Amino acid sequence: MQYKDYYQILGVNRDAVLADIKKAYRKLARKYHPDISKEADAESHMKEINEAYAVLSDTEKRAAYDQLGRGYRPGQEFRPPPNWDAGFEFSSTDTADFGDFFSQLFGKMGAGRARGGPFEGQADFHTQGEDHHAKVLLDIVDAFNGAARQISLRVPRMDAGGHVILDTRTLNVKIPKGVYEGQIIRLAGQGAPGMGNGKSGDLLLEVHFNPHPRLRVDGSNLHMSLPVTPWEAALGAMVPVNLFDTGLKVRIPEGTQSGQQLRLRGKGIPSATPGDLLLDIQVVLPPANTAKAKELYETMARELAFDPRTNHRS
Repeated sequence: MQYKDYYQILGVNRDAVLADIKKAYRKLARKYHPDISKEADAESHMKEINEAYAVLSDTEKRAAYDQLGRGYRPGQEFRPPPNWDAGFEFSSTDTADFGDFFSQLFGKMGAGRARGGPFEGQADFHTQGEDHHAKVLLDIVDAFNGAARQISLRVPRMDAGGHVILDTRTLNVKIPKGVYEGQIIRLAGQGAPGMGNGKSGDLLLEVHFNPHPRLRVDGSNLHMSLPVTPWEAALGAMVPVNLFDTGLKVRIPEGTQSGQQLRLRGKGIPSATPGDLLLDIQVVLPPANTAKAKELYETMARELAFDPRTNHRS
């Protein structure tokens, strides 16, 4: 996917205020609108102009685009980094009729939805506020124990001069035990304010996990490598699994090889339906860095009739 410079498409500077963006859009629309334009490829130009305007005229999209697009040039190969939108608070996003670049950036940004609305001609009305959405990154250990966490969110808004700025708001959030990747934690009344006597919307926190040096998350399942000694793998053994403070142990079957996988059902994330823990066996050889160790390896070489390459000869 190639990077698009929306500022260049509209012909405005990166510090342009909203009024300048609207003015540039109207000028280009008069030039390229397919119903009146005689320019070549007017329809494709107009589609690109509409896409750029949809981002730069929207407070939330522009704040995210500005953070994500620093340092890229038009046409440069581009992939959004994982969890680029974590910590941003957004409302709903419509990606209809736009290209891949737009959809990749904003397709999942915001799961909020507007609720209610005034009736035409009604002088006094009440409507519930819009739900807001934010992706948050937690540590996997929180899923095992539950936790109370202080979470800071960046909230885009436009100042009186038409510039997009980021406010920060901090919330104390109770993380339930068993929370899993992709789960939504709903904070009632923490979304957009309602109108009249309407209630505020909710804030929907979408849970994702920070990278862990030993664990990989797959929904409620967990994957991890389990190092074992050659004698544990050959003879079988009961070995500890270093999974936080669970005190978990697993039996290694006799003759286990590196690359084999053991599945411990129900030992993954302890959600309502507990996930599984999948252990990838890694047989680790002790180093031959002492005289005794070398002697033991030499004894094995002499006395064990073993050739691991038997089935690898052509």
